[in-house]
Amino acid sequence: MKIINTQDSNFNQEFETILARAKSDIKGVSQIVTGIIDEIVEEGNVALKRHIEKFDRWEVKSDDELLISQDDMKKAYENIDEKLRDALHTAYDRIKRYHEKQLPKSWIDFEANGTILGQKVTPVDKAGLYIPGGKAAYPSSLLMNAVPAIVAGVEEIVVCTPTPDNEVNELLLAACHLCKVSKVYKVGGASAVAAMAYGTQTIPKVDVITGPGNIFVATAKKLVFGEVNIDMIAGPSEIGILADETAKPNYLAIDLLSQAEHDEMASSIMITTCEDVAKATSDEVENYLKTLSRETIARKSIEERGAIIVASSMTEAIELMNEIAPEHLEVMTKNSFELLPFIKHAGAIFLGENTPEPIGDYIAGPNHTLPTGSTAKFYSPLNVENFMKKSSIINFSKNAIDELGEACALLADTEGLTAHAESVRVRLKD
Repeated sequence: MKIINTQDSNFNQEFETILARAKSDIKGVSQIVTGIIDEIVEEGNVALKRHIEKFDRWEVKSDDELLISQDDMKKAYENIDEKLRDALHTAYDRIKRYHEKQLPKSWIDFEANGTILGQKVTPVDKAGLYIPGGKAAYPSSLLMNAVPAIVAGVEEIVVCTPTPDNEVNELLLAACHLCKVSKVYKVGGASAVAAMAYGTQTIPKVDVITGPGNIFVATAKKLVFGEVNIDMIAGPSEIGILADETAKPNYLAIDLLSQAEHDEMASSIMITTCEDVAKATSDEVENYLKTLSRETIARKSIEERGAIIVASSMTEAIELMNEIAPEHLEVMTKNSFELLPFIKHAGAIFLGENTPEPIGDYIAGPNHTLPTGSTAKFYSPLNVENFMKKSSIINFSKNAIDELGEACALLADTEGLTAHAESVRVRLKD
């Protein structure tokens, strides 16, 4: 695994490459995705079935075939191994408890002059969840997207997932049954995003679309934003690790590979203050690579998008990691909590050697749908508020409008809005 030192003459150039790790070719696929969206808007199910035949290689003979029945979901749930079903329930319960703590509250405030101000928080009516399928089917992503919507109080949860060759992932269906998902459709890619954003004869238009996907899904989400709300534009998975001389190289290596095995575009970056740890970790990465079922994918990721940086101090290491703003950040140091106040940008922070990133993917409770490509500088993990919206509440008494009305009218006059000003002054005259 490539090792670079902050004292190297070409370090700045190398670091810029790391910062540019997630630059995706959205512009390059925008024209294709726009065409797909336009076809869905104009033709609805006709285009949807044509896209499924083209991209997923099976013929949809009737609209009813797009929908997976509740019975099929229930059977999948009943047929899975008991230990696996218990694991799903454990994950569900922990995710639910964590997200219940995020619930925003409605409130009302009363002022002395009779003004009543407040905020009303309500869930959206319909949420659309995009869950990857095919080679990579992730029941954990279903839980992470559905549970916050459930906690928010969303009445109708719609799932779209691709089914190449019309093959459905049974564990995903079991998770859908556990989450009481309203409807599951066998539709993927940009077509699914367009269908949920605009609606077709079969798939309802939703209010918000969440969930991970490839470059075509991400581009579609970006293009339909405004017609519906979205969670974020997420790119390839990534991990950052801060390590000192106490960190165990075998732990560090396998944790770096836990993201590299996702896909060739994933990035794994470690910053350490100890050159010996850097070298030992690089050796361990090579040892572990030979044992992985997805060695080819992980190796390409590590070779093209992985790096170990040796920093002169932990202060420098943290500054660099804040610039990277990784999706997942592990802190593998002697006193990991002492560094927490200085970490500004990360999707999720994993503290201590017994907290590997996969714990967050499945069972810890916080959401694993996280900002990537340095967007943790301004985005948050998927949460309950992604499925809710706020309305302002305003009530003025006669005393309140008499007290504040002229100031309001004066501001309206200044902006040249005569009707605005008169709307207030007509009440001051009464």
